[in-house]
Amino acid sequence: MTEQLHRWDVTPAEAVALQKELADRLVIENRFGEIRTVAGVDMGIRDDTARAAVVVLSFPELAVIDYAVAEQPVPFPYIPGLLTFREGPVVLDAMDRLSTTPDLLIFDGQGIAHPRRLGIASHMGLILDIPSIGCAKSRLCGHYEEPDEEKGSQSPLIYYRKTIGMVVRTRTRVKPVYVSPGHRVDLPTAVDYVLACCTRYRLPETTRWSHNVAGGKVPEIRPSAS
Repeated sequence: MTEQLHRWDVTPAEAVALQKELADRLVIENRFGEIRTVAGVDMGIRDDTARAAVVVLSFPELAVIDYAVAEQPVPFPYIPGLLTFREGPVVLDAMDRLSTTPDLLIFDGQGIAHPRRLGIASHMGLILDIPSIGCAKSRLCGHYEEPDEEKGSQSPLIYYRKTIGMVVRTRTRVKPVYVSPGHRVDLPTAVDYVLACCTRYRLPETTRWSHNVAGGKVPEIRPSAS
């Protein structure tokens, strides 16, 4: 499933250089067919062990149809802006354990809303060659005006005079999320899919399920309609 675009045993300076190089290869426009499955990806690190969970949901029903979990030793130090080099290898391991290749990935992290335009959603989307979206709980860079309080309200996230994402209210009078394209998806479409995956909660069902599975919850698998 994965393409080896680069090695992971790099120095921080090499990692920065790789991000700048790979960002030029991103496609920030819609290049995908029908979306029938969407996957959430959640990562966590505890006691020098990285753990990733990928949960595949049917779309638009949002029923769990597949999931996988992987663990690996942490390969890289904690450096803001370079977290993909800590979390990327274990995410790829979990992806390779899936029985279903998702049509779309939504990451609990940044897409191009990143100082070098290569957050984990963009980086992994490029390696996997799967359309990807970043839906982060906090801002990494850029400035914005607070969106209106109603669900669906949006405000552009601006960095060096360029729109790199959208600040989106997914629940009325609840803190917004930070949505940005990862790879093979444009910004309006990224926002549409995040909102379509949000039901009663601030975070999309993709993120909620992957977080729960990463924490040890075992979901009930519903057979795919395909």
